[in-house]
This record gives sequence, structure tokens and C-alpha cells, in this order.
Amino acid sequence: MGLRPNLLTRRTAGVASTTLALLLSTAAVGVVPAASAFSAAPAEVCAEPADIHSDARVKAGGQAKHEPNALTTNQVREREADLAAVLRERAASRSGAGTVGPFATVTIPVVVHVIQENSTRAGGNIPDSMITSQINVLNQAYAGSTGGAATAFAFQLQKVNRVTNAAWYPIVSGSSAERSMKTSLREGGKNTLNVYLGELSDGLLGWATFPKRTLDKMDGVVALNESLPGGTATNYNQGDTGTHEVGHWLNLYHTFQGGCSGSGDGVSDTPAEASPAYECPTGRDTCTTTGKDPINNFMDYTYDSCMYQFTAGQASRMLTAWNAYRAA
Repeated sequence: MGLRPNLLTRRTAGVASTTLALLLSTAAVGVVPAASAFSAAPAEVCAEPADIHSDARVKAGGQAKHEPNALTTNQVREREADLAAVLRERAASRSGAGTVGPFATVTIPVVVHVIQENSTRAGGNIPDSMITSQINVLNQAYAGSTGGAATAFAFQLQKVNRVTNAAWYPIVSGSSAERSMKTSLREGGKNTLNVYLGELSDGLLGWATFPKRTLDKMDGVVALNESLPGGTATNYNQGDTGTHEVGHWLNLYHTFQGGCSGSGDGVSDTPAEASPAYECPTGRDTCTTTGKDPINNFMDYTYDSCMYQFTAGQASRMLTAWNAYRAA
């Protein structure tokens, strides 16, 4: 039934929540945190995590051949250990310039690359109005105005770059053409969100990179062009593929990461979920732990009409990662 993530062992949600609070306080006031709840690595680990930094969204009934660069247990542990190490290093060196406190607003510049096969709508040439609507959807979702927790983030469109290149269309995840496209087109620093729109391969709705220490030209979000508001992707045309993928770009995992046991997505207020939820199920509860499946969370796989929230824990996790990796 579509993509399944590589599973991660889950520890107690309370430990994950405590770790997030420590990391957030580190980002805000310079306190040195304990090691990440995910990490089995020594505290001195500070090497760049393995070069596998992306996650995806797939539609109901999708038959994608693979999840782009799916995270293994060890890769997740490396990522979490690196996050803690970066924050410790920043605190030790007092390099807090650009650090954002919990009540501040971060406005993220957005550059949108519209990849076209030709100048027709069928060839990828979507109108500017759809892009403007997508930015509005992001701002509403991340402000919490759709019913979830407010986050620190807002989005400002800087540029729309239209490129006609049949060699890059459709966009194929993990291909040399994808690397060529991003290497040629990416703009800005680590704080700039680059979004690539086009027809996608393998039934995917989108994919995104996670943040890391050094700027990688692959950094950014890829989304199905017709998933934008007003697009033709039935049930997935309200813009929440963009919301979901930007969540990954800001360091969120899927709500179903790790299934019913272990540390899962590292956020204590997203109940454990055995597997992705599709469509818009009622009363789904796949784990024996407290709480029904978070089918309304932007980081699940349900229809756009069913998604409307981030949690306070997810908002904290995103801000912690921003201060570690993307802040000036």
C-alpha cells in the first residue's frame, strides 16, 4: 500500500519530550543539553550524518518503487546525535548569533523553480496564482490557524524561476538529472527554501531533504506541481504536500516513524502509529499506547482535507533544528 519507512526502535515518549525541551533551551539560552534520546553514539560524535537526508509523501494506492533515501535506524541515531552535538558546540563557542528564541518569528525566503517539459499546463507550466496560494497555505499551517499548534515559521516568496528542460521532466528521485537540476538552480543559503515543482516519478507526491551542518546543493523540497491548491491531483490538491515536505526540511519525521515501539518521531505529543494512514480513516488506533493515530497531523499520509495540524512538540523540534542548522 505504498511506501513504508525503515523502522526505528521507539523508547519512551517522555524521554524524547525531555530531550526536546533541553535542546530548545540550549538553542535559546545556551544551556548544554544531555545526549539525544535517540542516540547510542558517544557524546563527542560530531561528524556529518550519512548522506541520506530525505523523506517523502505518497498518495493512497501509490506504487512508488522506493522511498527516496529512506532513513535506517543508524542514520536516525546519527542525525539525532549530530543535532545534540551541534547545539553543544554552539553553546561552548558562544556562537549564538542568529539564534531564534521560542517567541520569535522566522521568515523563510522561498525560491520556487517550476520545471516544465513545454509551455503548456500539461507540460508543467502551472500559473503563478497556484504558487501564491501554496505560500498562503504554508503560512496558515505553520501559524497554527488551521487548528494546530503555532510554529515560529512564516514564508515569503522571493522568486519564481521557470525552466523548460525535457531532460529534467518528470523529476526522478535520486537520479543524476535531479542532481543536475538542483546543482544548476538552487539559490540562497541554508535558510532559503528552494522548492522544485513538476511531474514526479514513481507515484510520489513529493520529497525533501533534512537539515545538516553544511549546505548541500540537493537541499530543498520537491513537490508534484498539481498538488498545489487548485491543481488536478484529486484529494491531494490543497497544498499540504508542500506543508508535509517543508516539515521534513525543518527536521520532522513521519508520525508513523518507528511504528508502535521505541522513540518514533522523537515527539512526545504525536501518538505512536503502526503504519501510514491513507485517505481519511475514522477512529484509527493501530498501537496500544495512549492516543489514537494522529491522522490529522501534517506528517502522516492522509488526504489534504484530513490534515490540519502540527503539535507543540513538533513546533519545538523544528525550532531546535533551525537554530542548530539553518539560523545565521
